Amino acid sequence: MKINLTAKAPKTINQKFSFYTEELWKKDKKNYGNNIDSLFSGKKNETFISVENDSINFLIGLGEKPENFELQSVASKFSYDFRKKIQSENTEINAENFDAAQILELVKGLFLGTYEYPFKEEHPFFMKGFNLVLNKVSEKELKEIELKTSAICKGQFACMEWLNKPQNYKRVPQISEFLKEISKKHQFRLTVFDRKKCEELGLGAFLAVNQGSSQEAAFTILEYHSGVKNAKTVGLVGKCVLFDTGGISIKPSDNLHYMKSDMGGATAVIGTLIAAAEMKLPVNITAILPITDNAVSNNAYIPSDVITAYNGKTIEILNTDAEGRMTLADGLSYLAKNYRTDALIDLATLTGSSVRMFGYTCGAYFSNNNDLKKSLEISGDKTNQRLWNLPLWEVWKDDFKSDVADFKNISSKPFGDCIVAGKFLEQFIEDHPNWAHLDIAGVAFGNVQYMKEKGATGYGVQLLINFLENFQ
Repeated sequence: MKINLTAKAPKTINQKFSFYTEELWKKDKKNYGNNIDSLFSGKKNETFISVENDSINFLIGLGEKPENFELQSVASKFSYDFRKKIQSENTEINAENFDAAQILELVKGLFLGTYEYPFKEEHPFFMKGFNLVLNKVSEKELKEIELKTSAICKGQFACMEWLNKPQNYKRVPQISEFLKEISKKHQFRLTVFDRKKCEELGLGAFLAVNQGSSQEAAFTILEYHSGVKNAKTVGLVGKCVLFDTGGISIKPSDNLHYMKSDMGGATAVIGTLIAAAEMKLPVNITAILPITDNAVSNNAYIPSDVITAYNGKTIEILNTDAEGRMTLADGLSYLAKNYRTDALIDLATLTGSSVRMFGYTCGAYFSNNNDLKKSLEISGDKTNQRLWNLPLWEVWKDDFKSDVADFKNISSKPFGDCIVAGKFLEQFIEDHPNWAHLDIAGVAFGNVQYMKEKGATGYGVQLLINFLENFQ
């Protein structure tokens, strides 16, 4: 993906993107025609095209007092909505009143708005002749904007692309081949355990989900090493259920096709790894993706089974549709037992309970560390990939105690499942003192500008990248 930015204005500029807050517009409107007040006021997502001779000026409204993430959102919508009207020419961003950080968000938004599924570099921004002129930034700032924009786009587009793929286009061999490719490109250390190896290691909770599948298990470990001396290490575990039928506890048929989205935690992790490597972030990442589907077959695990997880804990199965916490349990305990990490974070499209609580506004999260809570919330607020903290009180543990095993995989009570799931996962972190669980079921896949129905939002990539940039 080539992003053409320059700080040196060419002789001819035939196109401008002029971003205005309502306040800035009041000061600058005198430079335009007398009758423009009835056509443009700077309101959020308002757009007016001014044509003079051979020059086109897109006036784009940002609203009253936009946050930085709103700049990105407006620019993205404009880029997508006007993709057939934007010309592949030298284009100046008229952003005199914005600082470098704000211009970064505008540029990121413009290029993120080029995404359609399947992604192809067919937007005018990728055509020969297009150059984006940022004449108010230094060369150093320009290079940083270019690097971060390219990295975020590559990471987020990979995240969205794999989440949007139909089930038959993202079976274990296909995603495994992709992970091999990015590992080679970015020099990730790649380790994959097949079913036989998982059996030898005792990854019983993961294998229970996989045993009903016709596809090979792929318990996958990716390691990004920054090369920076004494760099901190963050452990990431992403739920990677390629398609979730619910297993024997089969889901209703309505909207079942959306269950291709049940790998949203994994795609966020994949996108983060790509972006971090592109940006050469001075932090190490160890990521685990327990890759499988949750299928219905004569070999599938069934309610009443008792499963032994990697850490030796036994789990009574009450519902095979609570498969995500099974795969994550082994992913978390394997990572905690075999790798030293300064923080441990798992992400998963885990429960309908979180969706019923927060809708599509934010993810639910749980943590045993107040500093980690604060850092994740700050990153969520900065990127608009927001999180809301829920408790891990010990009383919730009583809800999944079993008569025949250490734990049940769900509570029998009809409420609080996202909290129960978080408390359940806590039993598999091996007393890690700096852990967080992110339930992103409502925000990873939803209403998007590029699809009539639901699609991947890219949630998690910018959140984690901002977190990693500030992790100390």
